[in-house]
Formats: sequence, structure tokens, C-alpha cells
Amino acid sequence: MQKAFSRAFEKIDRNMFVEVKITNVGVLDESGTEGFIEFTAQDGRKIVMGSFSGEVSYHIIRFMQGDRKSLPTVYNLIEELANSEGLELEKVEIYARGSVFRANIYFIGRNGKNLVLENYRASDAVALATFYNMPIFMDESLFSQ
Repeated sequence: MQKAFSRAFEKIDRNMFVEVKITNVGVLDESGTEGFIEFTAQDGRKIVMGSFSGEVSYHIIRFMQGDRKSLPTVYNLIEELANSEGLELEKVEIYARGSVFRANIYFIGRNGKNLVLENYRASDAVALATFYNMPIFMDESLFSQ
């Protein structure tokens, strides 16, 4: 199964990603169950990503406010694994897989070993990038949809 995903990713043109910044984040409903993130490219184009857990939005908001103490368990697990392997988060790339936003998470190694985690939930990848203050890139084609 993983090999099929790897072959699919060869079709993504890595030159077609633009850096984006988070310009708004929150929840779409009163109960806080559905989150959204608004991204803005350097040229002012905007795109909104929704349909993910409101809990992730709350994590991103806390991270943007400088809270580095309350790391959720799953993110802490990734941090511990990266540290044990000598890896640091480098960047996140967001793209569409059908109607769903997905992400590749790039780590660089202190010992020359790099790692790419492919096809993960974009909301979690954005939360990690926000926690570590790392760049987020968006597939250029998403701005024209």
C-alpha cells in the first residue's frame, strides 16, 4: 500500500508550491467541532481549509500565541521520535488528494538522513509547523480552484 502512495506522489510537481502564512484560524460552529484555517500567500491570494477537528484549531491558536507547554500527546510522540533519530522539522507541503487536503511533512537530519512523511492530515501537519514555527507551503493549483 505505501508503495502505491509513493508512486502517486511522483506526479506532484515540487516546483509548484508557494509559501503561505496563517492569517485566520478558528471554528465554524458554536460547539467548536469543525475547524478552519485561512492561509495567505505572499502575493495576497487566500485559501481556506476546513472540515477538520476544531480541537486542532484550538491547538494551532495556542501555538500561535506562544504556548509551547501543552503539546498534545500525538505531537509529543512525533517530537520524541524525531529527537531520537536526530531529525528536525523542515517544512510542510499541503496539496489536494481528491477533495481532501493532505500534507507531506519534511524532516532534515543532523546526520545527513532526511525523512518525508507522506499523505498525512493537513490540519495536523499545520499544527506541527505552527508549533515549531516552520514554513508551510501550499500547492499552487489550490488557489485556482
